[in-house]
Amino acid sequence: MTSISRARGVWLPVAVWAVTRAVVLLCVLRVLVLPGPDVTTDVSVIYQGWFHVLQTGTFPLNDVTWQYPPAAALAILSPGLLPFLDYTAAFFTLVLVTDAAMLALFLRAGRRADHRPAGAWVWIAGVALLGPTAYARYDLMVTAVAVTALFAAVRRPRVAGALIAFGALLKVWPALLLTGAALRGRRARALWWSAAGTAAGLMLLFVALAPGALAFLTFQRDRGTEVESLGALVFHVARQYGWDGQVLLNYGSLEFLGPGVPFVSTVAVTLSLAAVGWLFLWRVRVRELRPATLCEAAFTATLLFTTTSRVISPQYMLWLVGLGAVCVTVRAGRQTLPVVLVLLATGVTLLEFPIGFAQVVASDPWGVALLVVRNGLLVAASVLACRRLWVSTRGDGPGRTGPVRVVRARRAAAGTAAAAPELTGTAPQPRTGGAPPSP
Repeated sequence: MTSISRARGVWLPVAVWAVTRAVVLLCVLRVLVLPGPDVTTDVSVIYQGWFHVLQTGTFPLNDVTWQYPPAAALAILSPGLLPFLDYTAAFFTLVLVTDAAMLALFLRAGRRADHRPAGAWVWIAGVALLGPTAYARYDLMVTAVAVTALFAAVRRPRVAGALIAFGALLKVWPALLLTGAALRGRRARALWWSAAGTAAGLMLLFVALAPGALAFLTFQRDRGTEVESLGALVFHVARQYGWDGQVLLNYGSLEFLGPGVPFVSTVAVTLSLAAVGWLFLWRVRVRELRPATLCEAAFTATLLFTTTSRVISPQYMLWLVGLGAVCVTVRAGRQTLPVVLVLLATGVTLLEFPIGFAQVVASDPWGVALLVVRNGLLVAASVLACRRLWVSTRGDGPGRTGPVRVVRARRAAAGTAAAAPELTGTAPQPRTGGAPPSP
């Protein structure tokens, strides 16, 4: 690769990132105003309110919208690192810095052997497609921790385990990164023990430091069916035929309340449990762990739980964008099409929130159509991701290595040397007890 090609491979994505992030910043700073609700109020009102409560040495015990594990307090308190800025500006600045660090991480990873720069482009596009919501929630910070853990797993399993535990205490879902982790071998033990030890140590620390560290468990349990979820489509359609329920602000989000809602919520939980069952069956039936298995299993598991969740908040798409970007960075990955579907779903998410959110809440045909498309893309991506993960770890796909076969040497012609024996097929790689390379 020439120096010109290398420069283009770095500066072109950096330039595109800079342009798209400038637009996102103009939106969150209200210089450019998108139709729909102001997405920045979560930062300027809710986060800032929690900031003041946390400074007193306690978690927001009297606020049911606090539905996050205890380490989330660190993200909420982080703008205090920039005392020369007001809370909102400091929060956006930190998210911007985190975003830039992620781009650098993907660009660097793309130069490794058996990797490619496609992940950087997925990250650039995914955050831009989500719009101002990407910068107005702390989920981008959580995604950064998860992505860093996946890349660290190759050479630093202890660091990866600690990051996974820390991410899980930020917002639970990074625990799914362990779905495809190896169970035997020195590196596997290092990852699992590091994750378990870090999680236990941090949890004990938070419980000891401030009351209310575990309050999020009760608040999360009592949530209902949010208007953007897959199950909500039942009530969006039912409203057209006289269903007498309503949409109310409940536990920090707009949810359906009325006849049939508990049943649909139970179905959603059942689907999530079914996803757990499928993932368990997959682990039992796995024949080989490939270089991309760790990230692809994490992407698939997170996609399943997002799709079946009672709440599909717009910022959840960031989780899938980050994990999907890691999947396409690994050249051996097979989740490209599901990742593309996730990117399309992310773009549709911007159309339904904030731009068309009023139509969604009112069950207007346009709003319902956007939800059908977005959630349909997530369902399709889930099915494809599951199928590709299953096939890729069965050991009998197109990439399966065959035995070495020796073909008898050809008879020498007069006056010539005999041809050397030919080797056909590829020798299977020796199986070791350690964890396979991961992205």
